[in-house]
Amino acid sequence: MLIAVVEIPRDGAKPDKEAAVARGLASAPIYRDVKGLIRKDYLNGEDCGGGVYLFESRAAAEAWFNDAWWGWIEERFGARPTLKFYDHYVSVDNAAAEVRVDGKPVTLDKGADAAE
Repeated sequence: MLIAVVEIPRDGAKPDKEAAVARGLASAPIYRDVKGLIRKDYLNGEDCGGGVYLFESRAAAEAWFNDAWWGWIEERFGARPTLKFYDHYVSVDNAAAEVRVDGKPVTLDKGADAAE
């Protein structure tokens, strides 16, 4: 799997929670049918907004973040985003009480020390 992190700089003040939620809900339908997208989480930072995307593969991410995407984002937000890709292997999902490798639950050795 692959995680993509998009940051879109802004000049103005950070939107409050209500405005950020409204904007996220307004754009959420765009992402419902993106091929290979597992999840998108919206970001609302002090000096930028953006998203964290979990894709099935790098190929799926690159298909979404194509040349047209850059212009679309710049037109919508008036700023050039940054985009970083990260290989993603291990997840700790406390809500589901699972640890997963490549999306599949694993059983942990209870004596293992945390590395990070």
